[in-house]
Amino acid sequence: MTGDVTPVTDITPVVVRLKLSLLKNGLRQSGGRRAAYVVSAVVVLFFGALQLLGLVALRGHAHVEAVVVLLVAVLALGWAVMPLFFPGGDETLDPTRLVMLPLRPRPLVRALLAASLVGIGPLFTLLLLTGSVITVAHGGAAYVVAVVAVVLALLVCVALARTVAAANIRLLTSRKGRDLAVLSGLVIAIGAQLVNFGAQRLGSSGLSQLEPAGDVLKWVPPASAIGAVDSVSAGSYGVAVLQLALSAGALVALIGVWTRHLTKLMTSPDGSTLQAAGEQPTRDRGAGGLARLLPAGRTGTVMERSLRYVWRDPKTKAAWVTSLAIGLIVPVFNALQGTGSIYFACFAAGMLGIQMYNQFGQDTSAFWMVATTISSAHDAYVELRGRALALLVITLPYATLVTVTTTAMLGDWPRLPEVLGLSFALLGAMLATGAWTSARFPYSIPQEGYKNVAPGQTGLAWISIFGGMVSAALLTAPVIVATIWVNVTQDGDEWGWLLLPVGAAYGAGITLAGLRLAAPRTAARLPEILAAVSKG
Repeated sequence: MTGDVTPVTDITPVVVRLKLSLLKNGLRQSGGRRAAYVVSAVVVLFFGALQLLGLVALRGHAHVEAVVVLLVAVLALGWAVMPLFFPGGDETLDPTRLVMLPLRPRPLVRALLAASLVGIGPLFTLLLLTGSVITVAHGGAAYVVAVVAVVLALLVCVALARTVAAANIRLLTSRKGRDLAVLSGLVIAIGAQLVNFGAQRLGSSGLSQLEPAGDVLKWVPPASAIGAVDSVSAGSYGVAVLQLALSAGALVALIGVWTRHLTKLMTSPDGSTLQAAGEQPTRDRGAGGLARLLPAGRTGTVMERSLRYVWRDPKTKAAWVTSLAIGLIVPVFNALQGTGSIYFACFAAGMLGIQMYNQFGQDTSAFWMVATTISSAHDAYVELRGRALALLVITLPYATLVTVTTTAMLGDWPRLPEVLGLSFALLGAMLATGAWTSARFPYSIPQEGYKNVAPGQTGLAWISIFGGMVSAALLTAPVIVATIWVNVTQDGDEWGWLLLPVGAAYGAGITLAGLRLAAPRTAARLPEILAAVSKG
């Protein structure tokens, strides 16, 4: 008696068609989405083509191997962090959508790996890898190895992204994962400063600075595959085989880890949303400790609420972390390059002062609960004062720390008091203008996605932030003039210390004046403010 054997169907073409259907149906949703996709695709491919031509132009350069090896290593790092910060960029990155289907992990891994090769990202990566191998390949054998190296490097990059996504998919599809995605702006900001710093160092010292890093990275997959092409060009065939083996081994290991995580995801229950029974008492104790450190009454309540927003709200947290990072990076990096000025330390106070703008928009629709407690200008004044004090709890010590650090790096200690005074005056001016613009030009901040302004309110955001910053600069003018006068007409080392108490007193006075002026307008415009911040 012969039993029936069910034929095994290859699901790879089905999953690839699914990826294409998701892409096509997404573009059908709106003309704006289609236009954005086409424009982004053209820009990315144009940039990739320019990179390919630029790499080919480096062919024959003495240090070109270090350049391409470092480029591929950075490219792989980008693929690794992409799922963490852009989990919604590819719907097929979420394997939990397929858990109800009768699919085995190994065929599914092959199918998802093939589907991952469809898109702008893989094409851009292919252009850069092609340019890299053309740059270092010399001879027929090197070009043969180059084909293998490009395929291996591309598959390692894609498998790396898939493995990271599978290992963290419970986090990425939760609220905490969306909070993490919001922090992508911080990575971009810090990365831009690091690239700028590295480019300046290379411009002054040449590509030879990359050689130590290249010597290490040519043994790290997938950059080792590119290093293999250069080794074959130099006649080191044994070294090339070892480097290719490293990349191939990395690909096998990544697929194995990916398969294990996929098996666990498809066979285990999702407990990511279950709350541990013992967590609540811990949070309660922490809340009580925070409340004890703050003033009594409404002021302390407002401060506690504002500080909790900084810690818990994704958009508020992202804005604060980005401002803290950039406020430190700009003066410190300029000091490291030897071209900075101690006055760059004021950048920290300026970046954090921006957090006072659109105070009510940060509350979104929850502002109606705050609005019910404001019945007079005095109530509005206490509300604004509490928010300003919460900001000062973080800003004052941070601005002082950045100023002292920058001063120590530059060794310009005599100017420390005047720079601190100028920072405090600037901070006070931004608190004053931030309170006023929060009442006059409120706008909504969407909680979902990456937008920081609701549709139709972009003009309000520009007026609020940039108009307020210009006004703050004008309000700080008296202290700026005093600083210039002391350094030009007087002995700055002898009289500069006076600018610290003068700047601190001026900042405190201008803050109080701004809060007093903003309070009546806030109380009178509560319905308009509530409608504006609830729009998103």
